[in-house]
Amino acid sequence: MASVGAFEAKTHLSELLDRVARGERITITRHGVPAAVLIPVGQKERKRTHEEIVKGMRAVRQRVKPDKMSVRQMILEGRRY
Repeated sequence: MASVGAFEAKTHLSELLDRVARGERITITRHGVPAAVLIPVGQKERKRTHEEIVKGMRAVRQRVKPDKMSVRQMILEGRRY
């Protein structure tokens, strides 16, 4: 799955939509953190395995600095996985 930043997604949206229409899945990130996934219409996001969820949570733990984020922000960040 391809990954693009939010600014690039904004400036190249029509190209991204063409790629998605051809069946590609694209993750849009904000400051390196996944924010959205573009998928073709009618295609469902597959369920993540337990191992993928744990891996994602460990990645969040590595990025989050306790003195940089509030507890609420950490909870919201963790709910993405």
